[in-house]
Amino acid sequence: MPTQLDPRPNGVLSSVTETDWDAIAAWTDDKYMSFDVRPSGRSTSPCSSMFSIDVGEITMTHFRYGTEVALRDFDAEAGNVLVLTTLRGRTRHRVGRAEGTELGAGQTFVADCSRTDFRLAADDDHLQLNLTVPHRLLADLSLQWWGHVPDDALWSRGAVIGGSGSPWWNLLGYATSTAAISPEAVASGRIGLHLQELIAAQLLHDWALRAAVDLERRPAVAAPGYVRTAAHFIDAHARDLPTVAEIAAAAGVSVRSLSGGFARYLGTSVRSYLVEQRLQGVYRELRSGAESVTATAHAWGYVNLGVFAASYRRRFGENPSETLARARS
Repeated sequence: MPTQLDPRPNGVLSSVTETDWDAIAAWTDDKYMSFDVRPSGRSTSPCSSMFSIDVGEITMTHFRYGTEVALRDFDAEAGNVLVLTTLRGRTRHRVGRAEGTELGAGQTFVADCSRTDFRLAADDDHLQLNLTVPHRLLADLSLQWWGHVPDDALWSRGAVIGGSGSPWWNLLGYATSTAAISPEAVASGRIGLHLQELIAAQLLHDWALRAAVDLERRPAVAAPGYVRTAAHFIDAHARDLPTVAEIAAAAGVSVRSLSGGFARYLGTSVRSYLVEQRLQGVYRELRSGAESVTATAHAWGYVNLGVFAASYRRRFGENPSETLARARS
């Protein structure tokens, strides 16, 4: 049965309901993003149940308003994709000017609120299992797995995915049961990071299939071997702070040729690519519960912690101390 998808540990299955709109809005702003919600039925009084757990960078929520609602004006600046699975009742979803889609129990709708206008309506009996997924996470995984980032042919398209008995549905079953049994491991351990990748990869696969986007397609002009060799060298040695000259020597080309190759085929500079890999390395270690921000930053070659913190904040939208605190909590 659809309502069996429940990530709540046994101790919170009979959680207290919330009837204050302001308290509900504060919670939903934190777990999803800010948006406008209005009661649309006879009753204007909510009777909401709210539960959330982090799965790596993904936020999983088990949620209902307890009254009929209409949602709109989702904050695009938050940079989030919503993956909404209806467990009970009926929901209606609309992306941009496309025709609305009505879903029943066991169906999932995905919409990238950072790329398109999304609206949602739900009846008074609705119950949801929702995922809030950073757009950046999906873009990075697509680049890692398929070698390119899809364009708005995917991101601007809302889609119904999964369904009872599908791989997506079975993955949700595994994720929710694991969260209920081992919440700490899912929230901050390696199991959570593994689940994050599984969820993101299956989501991209199913979403692209519905949007008729071929993730396996290769760029019209493939990057030459020396560019790939240099990128692999940076990936393996970013912690050692190689110079551009050392990277070019490892790739067997001149600095000028390497710089031109990165600009043409990767759309970035050699130095920017190195900076990105260093920041990603710090991020991974902090997400795994590193000893301290200072020790981790120094290990990746950062001497000026103020400059490091500013770069980290621009890249990930939070302070490094916040990443570490979330991992430890």
